[in-house]
Amino acid sequence: MGDIVAGARPSPNIWHHPAVYELENTAFDRAGSLLATMRAMASWDGRDVLDIGCGTGFHLPGFATTARSVTGVEPHDALAAIARRRTRRLGNVRVLRGLASALPLADASVDVAHARWAYFFGPGCEPGLAELTRVVRPGGRAFVVDNDPTRSTFGAWFARGFPSVDASEVEAFWTRQGWERVRLDLAWEFDSREDLESVVRIELPGTVAEEALARHRGLRVDYAVNLWTRQW
Repeated sequence: MGDIVAGARPSPNIWHHPAVYELENTAFDRAGSLLATMRAMASWDGRDVLDIGCGTGFHLPGFATTARSVTGVEPHDALAAIARRRTRRLGNVRVLRGLASALPLADASVDVAHARWAYFFGPGCEPGLAELTRVVRPGGRAFVVDNDPTRSTFGAWFARGFPSVDASEVEAFWTRQGWERVRLDLAWEFDSREDLESVVRIELPGTVAEEALARHRGLRVDYAVNLWTRQW
């Protein structure tokens, strides 16, 4: 599905299932609690925003409503093309091809940086964090949204599906890097059971996905996240 920047870490969901991932984005946190929390900590009104691993650009128009400029960086060309089409009528948005570890931006050019479930952050992502230090202006802030496998229905599913993810190791990593955590209790809220099932099946290994779906009823899944953040 299109060319990919060398060195990019493959995404098991959006790279292969962008339409289903769109359903997931639509279902996640419909109340807007995550964005409200971020905005309260670092408003992007009239400021320059960076979305790292922007995928199909789902979040770019929302930032662009009040930001001075919005830059999406994405290593997967086909996804970046979708993001460009999505934002083509927005004069303050650009989508660039690139990696978190080699951001195609000038030094001190960003006020607010955002990365959501992008696979280059976590233990071992020091090159990406060094790039944030380079591009974020003094006084700017970065946010990384990550799963919390220690809480919630989805957290339990994630822990079973990806037992190699050590929550205590991840927490220790971010703490050593000088980031702070905000715990948020959010939810997926789907319009149909078909949508829910299709999303679960791209997010979890086959057996774990089928076990989760067999036991879970309804269209809502409670979902805990860690919002990691740092100010420069």
